[in-house]
Amino acid sequence: MKISRLQELLDAKVLCCEENLGKHVYSAFGCDLMSDVLAYVTDQAVLLTGLVNPQVIRTALMMDMVCIIFVRSKAPNEEMIELAKENGIVMMSTNKTLYNTCGILYSNGLIGTAEVPK
Repeated sequence: MKISRLQELLDAKVLCCEENLGKHVYSAFGCDLMSDVLAYVTDQAVLLTGLVNPQVIRTALMMDMVCIIFVRSKAPNEEMIELAKENGIVMMSTNKTLYNTCGILYSNGLIGTAEVPK
């Protein structure tokens, strides 16, 4: 799914890297624990989170993510925006909760990452 479609579905505000809205993401992962992101994300996923600190950007970089969507109208600081710009990561913010954001994207065809092994 194109990142521009995510923006439309979530009525999200683009915070940086608008030039990359045409890129595709293939799954989504909603989480505030960056250790879980590192453990369970396996492909080109969009990160949905309410956590706002530079570690979010660094984690996304390690996992080759191209888009971060902050939920509950959270907004990154200038340091985070600059780090995302330097690395071409689209950042957006939506007023929706994490649960509703995940539901909207899932119901529109964006799958989650692989399930946690038992």
